[in-house]
Amino acid sequence: MEKTGILFVVATPIGNRDDLSPRARQVLCEVDLIAAEDTRHTGRLLSTFGIETPQIALHEHNEERLAAELAARLKKGESIALVADAGTPLISDPGFRLVSAAHAAGVPVSPIPGPCAPVSAIAASGLPTHRFAFEGFLPARVEARRKALAKLASEPRTLVFLESVHKIAAAMPDLIDAFGGERMAFIGREMTKLHEQCVRAPLGELAQMLADGRIPRKGEFVLVVAGAPDQPERRDAPPTRALLAELLEVLPGSQAVDVVARVTGERKNDVYRLMLELKERC
Repeated sequence: MEKTGILFVVATPIGNRDDLSPRARQVLCEVDLIAAEDTRHTGRLLSTFGIETPQIALHEHNEERLAAELAARLKKGESIALVADAGTPLISDPGFRLVSAAHAAGVPVSPIPGPCAPVSAIAASGLPTHRFAFEGFLPARVEARRKALAKLASEPRTLVFLESVHKIAAAMPDLIDAFGGERMAFIGREMTKLHEQCVRAPLGELAQMLADGRIPRKGEFVLVVAGAPDQPERRDAPPTRALLAELLEVLPGSQAVDVVARVTGERKNDVYRLMLELKERC
């Protein structure tokens, strides 16, 4: 029986190159090929450790085309290491199609664990970690971002977001509107790098720190937000879902939300989220 290769999913440093594990180095040395999000970026990492394994670029623009080709090479016995620019592949990075193709071809897939920015941030945040939801990057467009956050306003799990240096300040007012300025949160900036900054404070304070420069708008950001507190059951309130559904038959969404929020005493953001949910089901 012909022996297949192995697809290794290899975590690489998110900043400090010394975080590349000895096992990851060994795998990167021994595989036949490294599938890298950016071969120039990965090339600098490989050069640091004297690794000369050939690379191929695998990114969002060519992964669909290359996945089958690389799976075929794995099937023939070659081993490939999949790496992202930083951290664990597939976590807001390319690789899903290749890993899926490998599984479909009956090729073993082996994780080589290591750095992961969202996990590092939540571990350092001091916020509940027993249940959390990784939301990745927020939508760039304001309206889409507000809708996404409105849906998460009542989420009880700790929330983890990635945000770019160019959008972090613009996103903060929408986060405060959705979650409230007193909701506890954490910013991890440039984690593991020379200018690392880890700050836990209410969202309103974090926004002010970004505005006045105490948290510089430089580098890469991970934002962790505490989940919504438990809400006491309102036994005397009308059934919110049913009332909203009826009003949506005769009123525009924004007006229906206003009426239901006033009548039931529910948070307007929570009612808005429910309105979006009901409209999606229609």
